[in-house]
Amino acid sequence: MKTMLSAYQKSSLWIWLAIAVAAVAIAPLLLSDFRLSLLAKYMCLAMVAVGIGLAWGQGGMLTLGQGLFFGLGGYMMAMHLKLTDVSPGGVPDFMMLYGNGEVPGWWEPFRSPVLTVILILVVPAATAFLLGWAVFARRVRGAYFAILSQALVAAFSLWLVNQGTSTGGFNGLTDFKGFFGYSLKDPANKRMLYFIAATVLIGMVLLTRQIMRSRFGELLVAVRDQENRVRFLGYNPAIIKTVAYTIAGIFAAIGGALFVPIVGIISPKDVGVTPSILFLAGVVIGGRTTLLGPVLGTIALRFVETGLSETYPAFWTYFQGALFILVITFLPQGVATLGPWLKRMAERYRYRRTKKPAPARAAETIETPQLVGRT
Repeated sequence: MKTMLSAYQKSSLWIWLAIAVAAVAIAPLLLSDFRLSLLAKYMCLAMVAVGIGLAWGQGGMLTLGQGLFFGLGGYMMAMHLKLTDVSPGGVPDFMMLYGNGEVPGWWEPFRSPVLTVILILVVPAATAFLLGWAVFARRVRGAYFAILSQALVAAFSLWLVNQGTSTGGFNGLTDFKGFFGYSLKDPANKRMLYFIAATVLIGMVLLTRQIMRSRFGELLVAVRDQENRVRFLGYNPAIIKTVAYTIAGIFAAIGGALFVPIVGIISPKDVGVTPSILFLAGVVIGGRTTLLGPVLGTIALRFVETGLSETYPAFWTYFQGALFILVITFLPQGVATLGPWLKRMAERYRYRRTKKPAPARAAETIETPQLVGRT
């Protein structure tokens, strides 16, 4: 029986992977360059959602400040692109206008593409690890952790605004011309960025799946549900939560780094409190305890947002709010649980027609191993 279940899970994975690859390959044939660029942008945001799904859905860490790591990755990539657009040793245009005509010392490492990529991975990871360890080792959790994470992203956004001569202030960093030697004005290179974003997103989902199915994933869920029991068994919940939080931070930083060349701008309004809450909204609508829910929820929410804003520019925020309320009311575990909800409703209807007592309602909480098997 176990062998059959394992075979089913593996076949389910390959089916989902084939569907995802086919969708990625077909999208350029069906969408205009503008819509394809939007899809690539939403994929970058979905990378943040994958990390939130791991930290919050599996680890129970309600993080409201992923904009911090998204911004770190985005700004580091933007600094590299600005420096490569000028001659070696040159100064970016906005520094000539608003600064003293000199490149700050902490910008210099980003002249190197290799060092930039390393820093995009290392700086957010180190920040998340130090922050997570400082918080979780002191057993700060729940609403306190959520408020702390949001305060940090608010402070980061404010710092970006105040450092206008080196970060562009309110306007941020924009007007990039190239991406590692490729022109950003060439439509073929923009499609290349789309495929890079899609590949990275699929890789993150597969990595998260492996984490969820591993011993670490089981411990992470156990920490979420019964932290004291895990500690009693000899494990350190702070380490487990810190590692998951660090992985989520790296995912967000990579999403921010790819967001910059695709969208062409990074500013404080992309990394502040509001964007961080919107990251969470996609995860809530999709289903935070599922593997694909955060990805599909984020992409669907952003497309709905774009469609409504184009059709009803004065009222789209009300429609968006109504959608959020409907999902939370009828599908508190997210749209990804629509299938089990419909099945439960059908069973109730069938029992009522046969005048038999309705079965006991299934528990709302979904166990991680079952969800993994359904993906």
